[in-house]
Amino acid sequence: MPFFDTHTHFDYLIQQLQQPVSEAVTDASAVGVEKILIAAVVAEQFDSLTALCEQAPAQLCYGLGLHPLYIQRHEEQDLAQLKVRLNAKPHLCKAVAEIGLERAVAELITPELWQKQCHFLETQLYLARDFNLPVSLHSRRSHDQLYPFLKRISLPRKGVVHGFAGSYHQAKRFVDLGYFIGVGGTISYPRANKTREAIRQLPLDSLVLETDSPDMPLLGFQGQPNRPERLPLVLQTLSELRNEPATQIQETLWHNSRVLFDF
Repeated sequence: MPFFDTHTHFDYLIQQLQQPVSEAVTDASAVGVEKILIAAVVAEQFDSLTALCEQAPAQLCYGLGLHPLYIQRHEEQDLAQLKVRLNAKPHLCKAVAEIGLERAVAELITPELWQKQCHFLETQLYLARDFNLPVSLHSRRSHDQLYPFLKRISLPRKGVVHGFAGSYHQAKRFVDLGYFIGVGGTISYPRANKTREAIRQLPLDSLVLETDSPDMPLLGFQGQPNRPERLPLVLQTLSELRNEPATQIQETLWHNSRVLFDF
């Protein structure tokens, strides 16, 4: 059964490793990672992500979006550009990503920048609704602030709260709205008790796998770029936390990912 890495910054990984796209895709395929979604973070990436995925269209797809960590760089014209790109309906664009809220960086939650974060999130949620695309959501120390947006702006395709780190109660509220929870390297750390317990309890049909490559390294790989090839290790940890057989988990999460991102 194959794997779908539902959230990466594969373009940054390739830059760090100075590795050809074909070689990096082959490395991932060698361990069963057959699909990789690459999330944009700034408008300047929109062209390059399209070109990158065209080099391996059977394995690579992408999401276009404006990440809250870069809220100081984003301009209104970036939102207009995003709308134009989505309106063109590029065949490898499978999500509005990466969007969301960031509250772990003090300078990004001044009254002015917090208002701008909320504006960019809301606008992109409406774009996802209008273009019938799922979203991949960044939410760091902001689950309680993100939830009201998702409850108020109902998306037909919903999406995934990626790289989830939080409580079962917070995760369950997203799941009850129809959102998936992205499971990555965080669960490999024993100290992440709250998140591990949440992932253990959630319904299997609400989960998808991800690496956030080259970020979110697993335990034992700190200081190294994270890679899609580590996705089987995420599955291994997940199967240790849950009661279902690893094969059932892998099959269900592959199905979840394909439905979510329309493959």
